[in-house]
Amino acid sequence: MILAAAGAERPVTGPLVLLGGVLLSHPMPTIRITIGDRVLTGRLEESQAPATCAAFLELLPLRGKLVQARWSGEAGWVPLGDLDVGVGPENATRRPAPGQVLLYPKGASETEILVPYGATAFAARTGPLAGNHFLTLDGDGGCLREIGRRLLWEGAQDILFEAIAGH
Repeated sequence: MILAAAGAERPVTGPLVLLGGVLLSHPMPTIRITIGDRVLTGRLEESQAPATCAAFLELLPLRGKLVQARWSGEAGWVPLGDLDVGVGPENATRRPAPGQVLLYPKGASETEILVPYGATAFAARTGPLAGNHFLTLDGDGGCLREIGRRLLWEGAQDILFEAIAGH
C-alpha cells in the first residue's frame, strides 16, 4: 500500500482512508515542521477542518519562508500569494493560541499560513481576518518563543512542512 500525501511513494501498514483525493494511512499523518534548525511536529485537525487538511496535504512537501507578521502580533506567516487551495472558511478563528496553525484561503488578503508563537489577533492591512485552524503543534512553547525571537531579530526563516507516515 502507498501513502501519496507527501508527494513520494511510501509503504504503510494499517487501514487506509481517502480524503480529498489523497490516500492516507489512518489516523492522519503527523506533520513535521522544520523552521531553520528547529524541528516541531503537529497533528492535523481532521474532525474540525477536513477540507482544509486535505488541501494542505496536497501541497506537501511545502517549502517557503516564515516571515514576522506585520499586523497579527506574535506570529509568523508563510505567504502563498494567489494560490487557490479550493476551500472556504472552516474551523475559522481570529485569535489562535500559540501553536494553532491557520490556513487563510485567499479572500480579503492573499493565501497564507499563519504560525502563532505568542499573543495573536489575525489581521491584514484590510482589517481583521479569520483563518482555518487545521494544525496544532505538539508541546514545546519554548521552541516557539525562540522561533519568534529569531523572526524578530534575524529575519525570515526557511520553513518546510512534511507528512510523516506511520506515526
